[in-house]
Amino acid sequence: MPNGKVTDFRGAVKAEEGEVVVFSWIEWPSKEKRTQAHPKVMDDPRMKADAMKTMPFDGQRMIYGGFEPILDLSADRP
Repeated sequence: MPNGKVTDFRGAVKAEEGEVVVFSWIEWPSKEKRTQAHPKVMDDPRMKADAMKTMPFDGQRMIYGGFEPILDLSADRP
């Protein structure tokens, strides 16, 4: 994505020269499955405070959110 005049991903996270912005997402089969999985994710030893100190990114500059699909092209169409 090219740098924007108003905003862009690099500006939003205050990326510095040589840093790479990564965009990713998780698609859960349902909100119920996501809710069931959350405690398991948080109990994973890799999510503990000491492990978080060795993350290869600055979590304070991370942006996250939830989205509702407006178009689903994966469904069978006639």
